[in-house]
Amino acid sequence: MGTAPAAESVPAADVPQPAPGATPPRTPLIACAAAELVGTAALVAIVVGSGIQATNLTKDVGLQLLANSTATVFGLGVLIALLGPVSGAHFNPAVTLAEWWTARRGGAGVNARELAVYVPSQIVGAIMGAVLADAMFGEPLVKWSTHDRSAGNLLLGEVVATAGLIFLIFGLARTDRLRFAPVAVASYIGAAYWFTSSTSFANPAVTIGRAFTDTFAGIAPASVPAFVVVQLVGAVVGLALVAVVFMRGKPGAGTPSA
Repeated sequence: MGTAPAAESVPAADVPQPAPGATPPRTPLIACAAAELVGTAALVAIVVGSGIQATNLTKDVGLQLLANSTATVFGLGVLIALLGPVSGAHFNPAVTLAEWWTARRGGAGVNARELAVYVPSQIVGAIMGAVLADAMFGEPLVKWSTHDRSAGNLLLGEVVATAGLIFLIFGLARTDRLRFAPVAVASYIGAAYWFTSSTSFANPAVTIGRAFTDTFAGIAPASVPAFVVVQLVGAVVGLALVAVVFMRGKPGAGTPSA
């Protein structure tokens, strides 16, 4: 989701434009891994921490969700703006996998080595973020969530949420509008909190991390595998939508004949 600076020895016009979240040139892989770990940890800490704070302040579930979603919107936007230039600010294995697949088909993006570093960093970061949030609010550091989310309608909500996220990110890339990613992605997630039945996890790493806290934002470990599977299905649907909606026209198409 960040933009890559042009190499000094290559004209800017000849530098391939990065896919959403593409690793900027010359950024050490360890720095990218650190950015993904810290960013995902901060994101989960925001989601879990604001959920705990909300339940401490009010018993109204609607206000709790409003507080949780508002904090997530602002926090995610800041994290993307800050860490996008380093790692692309994926914070999400579904995004990283989608970009790797795009790169395999000739686009710019992460390679297999980077994929193997990004995803574990995101998962470890998510777990750390949940533990940190629990620690800040005096909750048990690790307590498996008892919040069952196994209903079929919730799984459908995750397909929709993840498909929309991938469609947005890669659609912005196709139309050269990734500069709007911090606002657009954060706004979409905030909206999806409300219009999806699952409150839009849309992220396998965040889903795993949220299993470690038995608070407002938690998810029971037994519900995690199905959530992750449908999120990956949603990523495939999102990429398919990008391919159809943002299909590149053939040269000369639409030109009137003489």
